[in-house]
Amino acid sequence: MTVTLWLTMTAHKVLSFTTRRRRRRPAHASGQRRGKGPLWAGLAATTVLGVAGFAAVGGAPPSGKDAGAEAGATERTGPTPGRTTPRPSGSPTPSSGAAGASGSSGSSPGPSGTGISLPATGPGTFVTASGGSEKAGTGKTLRYRVDVETGLALSAEGVAEEVDRILADPRGWTADGTSAFQRVPGGTTDFVVRVATPGTVDKICAQGGLDTGGRFNCSVGGDVMVNLRRWELATPVYAEDVPAYRALIINHEVGHFLGHGHVGCPGAGEPAPAMMQQIKGMNGCVPNVWPYDSEGNLVTGPAVP
Repeated sequence: MTVTLWLTMTAHKVLSFTTRRRRRRPAHASGQRRGKGPLWAGLAATTVLGVAGFAAVGGAPPSGKDAGAEAGATERTGPTPGRTTPRPSGSPTPSSGAAGASGSSGSSPGPSGTGISLPATGPGTFVTASGGSEKAGTGKTLRYRVDVETGLALSAEGVAEEVDRILADPRGWTADGTSAFQRVPGGTTDFVVRVATPGTVDKICAQGGLDTGGRFNCSVGGDVMVNLRRWELATPVYAEDVPAYRALIINHEVGHFLGHGHVGCPGAGEPAPAMMQQIKGMNGCVPNVWPYDSEGNLVTGPAVP
C-alpha cells in the first residue's frame, strides 16, 4: 500500500508539471501531446498495483459450498396385519435374511428410449392417499389403504383412483360374489397397496422371507407391494399399455391376499389368467389382466408352484 501511495503522489506531480508547461505554450501547439508517455505509465502502474492491493486484502469472493439438504418428513407407517402367507408376483427366491439387499441408491435408468429415470431406493416412509371410495362388490367388505413412498413423482390420490377403478371393475375379484372393497384414508385396514422403489419393496418383501431382486412385486402379510419400475414401465408384453399392466399387478397381488395361488397357461391362444406369472413369459397365452371374463367366468389354468 506504501508503494501504491508513492506512485499516486508521483503521478500527481507529473500531471501538475505537465499542466504548468502547457499553460506557457501557445494554444495551437497543444496537439503535439508531449509528456503523454510518463504520465500514462505512472497512472497504469498505479491502477495495476491498486487492483493487486484490493485482491490482497480480500477483494476476491470467498469460496464455499451449499450445505443445504432436503429433508422429506412424513409419517412412518408400520406393517399392517394381513391374513395370507407371503407371495411374490415374479420369480423371486426365498430370502436368507430379514432384510433383502436393496441395491444401490440414486437413479436407475429405464429401458432405452423411454427417457424415464427412476430412483432405485427411497426413504421407506409413505404418504397415504386422502379420501376414500364407495363400497364395490357384495359380500364381506375389505378395507384398504393406498400409500406412495415419500419423494416419488406420483400423486398418492392419483394412484388411489387407479387402484379404486381396478378393484371395482366387474371383471375383477368382486365377481367372485364374496369379496367387496372399500378404500379408507386411515384406521383399521385389511390390506395396504403400496407403490415403492425397488429397494424398499425388497426390504418389505424380505420381512416375509421373499427376495424380489429389485424386479418383482409381492404380497406379504397385509402389504401389497408394487415395484415402481413395474408400475411405470410395465413389461415388454404390456409396454404399449401400461395401465393394463397396472391392473394385472393389483389383481395378481390382491389375488394372493385373497388366497389364490399361481396358475399356468391353460392353452395356446387362451387368455392368460391374472394369477399366471406373466412376467416370466406368456407360454402361448394371449395377454389378459382380469381374473374373470365379461360373462363372469373365472379365467384360470393348471396350478403351478
